[in-house]
Amino acid sequence: MSTRPPIIEIMRNAMRDTTPREREKNALLSQLRNDPSRELFYFKPADVWLKEESKPAARQLLGTLWYEHELCILFADTNLGKSVLAVQIGNHLAKQTAMEPFGNELNEALKVLYLDFELSAAQFKARYSDSRWGPHHFGGNFIRAEFNPGGDDPLLYNKYEDYVKERIEYILACTKAQVLIIDNITYMGNPLVHGGSALQLIKTLKAIKTKYRLSMLVLAHTPKRNACKPITVNDLQGSKMLINFADSAFALGQSHSQPQLRYLKQIKQRNAAAQYDAAHVCLFSMAKTQSFLGMQFEGFDHEMFHLQKAGAAISPDVKQRIPELARQGLSIRQVADHLRIGTSTVQRVLAKLKEGDGKEGD
Repeated sequence: MSTRPPIIEIMRNAMRDTTPREREKNALLSQLRNDPSRELFYFKPADVWLKEESKPAARQLLGTLWYEHELCILFADTNLGKSVLAVQIGNHLAKQTAMEPFGNELNEALKVLYLDFELSAAQFKARYSDSRWGPHHFGGNFIRAEFNPGGDDPLLYNKYEDYVKERIEYILACTKAQVLIIDNITYMGNPLVHGGSALQLIKTLKAIKTKYRLSMLVLAHTPKRNACKPITVNDLQGSKMLINFADSAFALGQSHSQPQLRYLKQIKQRNAAAQYDAAHVCLFSMAKTQSFLGMQFEGFDHEMFHLQKAGAAISPDVKQRIPELARQGLSIRQVADHLRIGTSTVQRVLAKLKEGDGKEGD
């Protein structure tokens, strides 16, 4: 009876001692040794990088706010019109037209994929059609994708985030889109409150952008913020990770001096100096022109003139919520941030209630 060579027994024992996951990892490592393109890092002398990077300068897509092949983040509170603005931006890129007051440097129309997690088909139609004028004509370069709840079957994936990424890549391959707009990032994965999940999400988006040479605009929510203060990077949910890895970012804010207006503020940029910072925000009103709901440019102003004034009168509902939140153990700062009012207002209301008259002196 023949005996197996010792090396065979060693190999068999090694196979029994490894899990399927470990065997898969070892197979991948073997591939990496023979395929440098799959390495985590590219490395070469700096002089070589400079010689190879002779590509044309990135073109402006939305003035200095967003350049070609950038991952840009647009963030705002709910109901301020960030989806309306994003569709308007995509519509202009798909038709090679510019949105006032921002120019672009396009020589051709771009194919835009708008991934809409927010609106149903009926809601989208209501925004972009009119009984008199009929539906707005977006043209063949603007492609809208809508979330299908019936396709969200846990049997199809191990991790939801990986499944969403896979299906986005499928649509990109089918449409040959050059611009991807995601409305909004919350639906791509877990809520962006933990640094780890935010980091993984932004890495996934950058990988998609690089693989398909996309220009990407990602919409995101802001958590409750103090409307008395200017908008900063810290107002973006999951900001530390998201802003660090994004190429550019801008935000929409509510004007409290002219409630019918929104203002747009540049938050981060890498390709140019800040043009629309706190001293030069863009003002917009939202209106429907014929069949198209969009933002209309109203001029420039300083952000400070559109912030909520500390000590401004508050509604009865807000006044009632102040002591309720205080009884739940929230600090004065936390109550103010939650209700988006000044800390002095919270202190004043609590002091009045403590005195027993319950009257607001604002």
